[in-house]
Amino acid sequence: MKKHLSNKEIADILFEMSALYEMEGTPWKPAAYETAAHAVMALSDDAYDLFRKGGEKALDGIDGIGKAIAEHLMEIFTTGHFKEYERMKKKMPVHILELTSIEGVGPKTVRALWQKLKIKNRRDLLRAAKAGKLARIPHFGKKSQEKILKGIEFREKSGGRFILGDILPEARGLLEAVRHFPETERAEVAGSVRRFKETIGDIDILAVSKNPRKTMERFVKLPAVAHVYGTGATKTNVRLKSGIDADFRVVPVNSWGAALNYFTGSKEHNIALREIAIKKGWKLNEYGLFKGKKQIAGETEEDLYKAFGLDYIPPELREMTGEIGMAREGKLPALIKQGDLKGDLQVQTSWTDGNASIEKMAEAAEAAGLSYIAITDHTRALAMTGGLDEKGLARQGKEIDALNMKRKQTGKKLVLLKGAEVNIGKDGSLDIEDETLAKLDIVGAAIHSHFGLPRAEQTARVIRAMENPHVDIIFHLTARRINRREPIDVNIDEIIAAAKRTKTILEIDAYPNRLDIKDEYIKKCAEAGVRMSIDSDAHAPEHFLALLFGIGQARRGFAEEKHIVNTLPVAQFLKTIKPLKS
Repeated sequence: MKKHLSNKEIADILFEMSALYEMEGTPWKPAAYETAAHAVMALSDDAYDLFRKGGEKALDGIDGIGKAIAEHLMEIFTTGHFKEYERMKKKMPVHILELTSIEGVGPKTVRALWQKLKIKNRRDLLRAAKAGKLARIPHFGKKSQEKILKGIEFREKSGGRFILGDILPEARGLLEAVRHFPETERAEVAGSVRRFKETIGDIDILAVSKNPRKTMERFVKLPAVAHVYGTGATKTNVRLKSGIDADFRVVPVNSWGAALNYFTGSKEHNIALREIAIKKGWKLNEYGLFKGKKQIAGETEEDLYKAFGLDYIPPELREMTGEIGMAREGKLPALIKQGDLKGDLQVQTSWTDGNASIEKMAEAAEAAGLSYIAITDHTRALAMTGGLDEKGLARQGKEIDALNMKRKQTGKKLVLLKGAEVNIGKDGSLDIEDETLAKLDIVGAAIHSHFGLPRAEQTARVIRAMENPHVDIIFHLTARRINRREPIDVNIDEIIAAAKRTKTILEIDAYPNRLDIKDEYIKKCAEAGVRMSIDSDAHAPEHFLALLFGIGQARRGFAEEKHIVNTLPVAQFLKTIKPLKS
């Protein structure tokens, strides 16, 4: 093991440790290591650099990393070893993250696969499944085997693309490194990262530099770089330690806007702009907009769009979904912005499958700039999470009331709302009685099983849940897990029509591996006048950082502040939410 690992490499080790402890049945440690992994992934600074500057104290100071895990990180950074990890990997020499990325395969399944069939990786698993060997393992059966086969096929269909939430911190870290080069005059992330796409193929970074060659020399020496495919005076292509490729380009200052526009994309948007230029007798490329040999625009993106007679089009909208016509007519939406959210309506705690108390989640939400959160722990049908029944929700409600009183007395402003993430059954029924739901401030309903129902049955199931007068929001409507599980099959137009009729809010789940609902559905909701919420689906204090991905997803769906209910202050929100259903 190397001493200087990237944040992604460190997080992967911590995720593996979480899985290894879960395989052994060790209490509390799996959650602690998973929290630490998320904390490292969320860092904007390099963890190794933090250690070099501040030692163990700096590591221990990272929210989500306790003293014991900080000591393990220090062991890696000083010796290049992590003895406990190495000991456990000898007992379980499998590619844990590769296997657990497949739907239906968790840590305990990995353990059984190794013990019974010596399966180490996805290739081994595919061979065993195709040969029918999984069905012969105790407690597996043909259905489990079919589910795993389907999961492998879906994983391979993703084409090796990376989830935005896994890559954005690394992209921003590279950007900051480039901006700190002495020669750099300006720099920006381009490509699908800048457009906030759900998944990313590679990272594109552009810069203007006083000395391009020197800038390239510095870039290839960055700690995150694992392999250099090729480098020249103005372009370098590398493979990062995390496994993703990155392209770095230096462009002339007078071409900055044109290059940023070109390398941001999308390809279809760029083609449309070039066609506009051709009709005017101009030429558009990454160097600028030209009339003959004269450059008439391209130093800034704003000037480029202005030359075409268009309003500036934000990067998230550049997908050829109507943005050019709207920009020509001055009808682009005033997109929701980072910082517009005042509340978060889906938050889980240690009462069920979260790993922090209600109070700690409140403190983290307040630090994230929120003024209210709804505590929406799972309900009894999700036994694996320790879901709450009616009595459990009543007990939790008393704790929330007491905490609100305590926080008010100590000058804390964030308000805690009583809620629940109620499970939608196969027939659309709920697992909590109406009398209990009526006492909650917010009721979210969600699908957690029976993902393979036919479209008509699945659609009717969701609509029946929305017709319950106590259900305010449908959480993560399509139940998808990006790169892991396909969305359920529903008729989205019928769902949206029913949401409008029943005045039910549809959630934009901001957690990076969900981003559910997708952008095209958000646009349909906005056009239909169906209200939405943007929620973190937080299970740990650091998960509130996920809200930025929800904002990005909402912007891709043309959503404005007025479309999102939790941009309202808490008093106004509470006055609005229940009348919506009455």
